[in-house]
Amino acid sequence: MTALSPADDPMDRAIALARSALGSTSPNPAVGAVIVGETGVVGEGFTLPPGQAHAEIGALRQAGPAAQGSTLYCTLEPCCHHGRTPPCTDAIIAAGIGRVVYAVTDPNPRVSGGGAAALRSAGVEVEHRPDPRAASLYEAFAKHVTTGLPFVVAKFAMSLDGKIATRTGDSQWITGPEARSRVQQMRKELDGIMVGIGTALADDPQLTARDDGGGPLSADLQPLRIVVDSDARTPPHARMLHQPGRTLIATAGNSNEARSAALQDAGAEVLAFPGTDGRVNLSGLLEHLGAQGVVSIMVEGGGGVLGAMVDARLIDKFAVFIGPMLIGGAAARSPVEGSGATTMGDVFHLERTTAEAIGPDWLITGYPAPGFPMQGGG
Repeated sequence: MTALSPADDPMDRAIALARSALGSTSPNPAVGAVIVGETGVVGEGFTLPPGQAHAEIGALRQAGPAAQGSTLYCTLEPCCHHGRTPPCTDAIIAAGIGRVVYAVTDPNPRVSGGGAAALRSAGVEVEHRPDPRAASLYEAFAKHVTTGLPFVVAKFAMSLDGKIATRTGDSQWITGPEARSRVQQMRKELDGIMVGIGTALADDPQLTARDDGGGPLSADLQPLRIVVDSDARTPPHARMLHQPGRTLIATAGNSNEARSAALQDAGAEVLAFPGTDGRVNLSGLLEHLGAQGVVSIMVEGGGGVLGAMVDARLIDKFAVFIGPMLIGGAAARSPVEGSGATTMGDVFHLERTTAEAIGPDWLITGYPAPGFPMQGGG
């Protein structure tokens, strides 16, 4: 297939293959695999949708007899357990692979380390070569497989002075096309997109993942659309209800039955998650999503739902796009509302932060620092 120069690292290609499968494999992790023989790359594979071949199996099928004595590079420790498909370790051993190099140990506590042990027992040389790029691919899977809950990314775009719109509500556009393209890539890689009813009413968003030409991807590749809508005020003619894919309207259980029925007739799934003060129980909603195999979601706003999620300590990662502009205005809205901190000692700190220039804008990512106990759902 492909010759390798001494400078080429097959793990780079395996990571790229794994990333290409993100968003289509849940609840399974997206894995990339590359088999290297004497002549170069002889097989490649990535995880297919649930019930279909894992990355290692795809690479072995492509390699055929050339797999004998070759080295398999994979982003995640090969599985050794029966699920929808047989163990990958059995196929690796049967194919005569001589060496396996993997980047991330399986985070599933029931099987972690078992794949490597099975391969070693069969005489296969095994090397664990940690790679932070690969580890980032499995942060959502790791949370879901250990807690049953989805990994929650909070995403918003704001000006330098922390505004998400002008005082009149105009918000298009704070960031440029390069940043918006990155958001589309993020949507493709995650299982769900969540917004509050305020955003649904103000912007009438489509909440779709789109191809490079701007058209929506097919229904099977669309993230689940989730609207936190206590009173089922989402209009049946909302654009999102007439796009490929599924929409879940999460109510607090006190909505008008006729409104809920109209939304169901429009194709939405309407479920109640009663919380306090007539609001949606966000913790209950996340538990439901996790039980349905939703491994990751992105909360895109607005300030009300983001504030409630931050107050409840339900965010796992922040992705903040900053446009180089000043909006001003005391009445202009901020991206995170809710109750907020009372003192500076109570503020929400982030760690492991990174900054990336995207066109004229910046993307700041970070993770909540430990030590912030849950405060309950909204």
